[in-house]
Amino acid sequence: NIRVRSIVGRFLEHHRVFYFYNNGAEDVFISSADLMQRNLSGRVEVATPILSPEIKSYLIKNVLNLALADNVTARILDENMNYFFRPVIDGEEKINYQQKLIELH
Repeated sequence: NIRVRSIVGRFLEHHRVFYFYNNGAEDVFISSADLMQRNLSGRVEVATPILSPEIKSYLIKNVLNLALADNVTARILDENMNYFFRPVIDGEEKINYQQKLIELH
């Protein structure tokens, strides 16, 4: 299943990290561009797999999972192509993805 989240905050740029899970295998790629038609026609872009288990684990934990946990700035794209803010569940810690990245680094 494909999930789309939009996080607009302090940083204008964002990670281009792709995660695929298939039959127990986790594949992580980094890319020079979003996988959008306008970025794949008329120019050269590159995506490369992350082979290091340590780097793969770091990207999953500190980039992807943290982005998915954002409940302050994250908007979710639904099946009707409409964005809505991710609701905060009662008692849930508020997580701002970009602020957490600043604190981590």
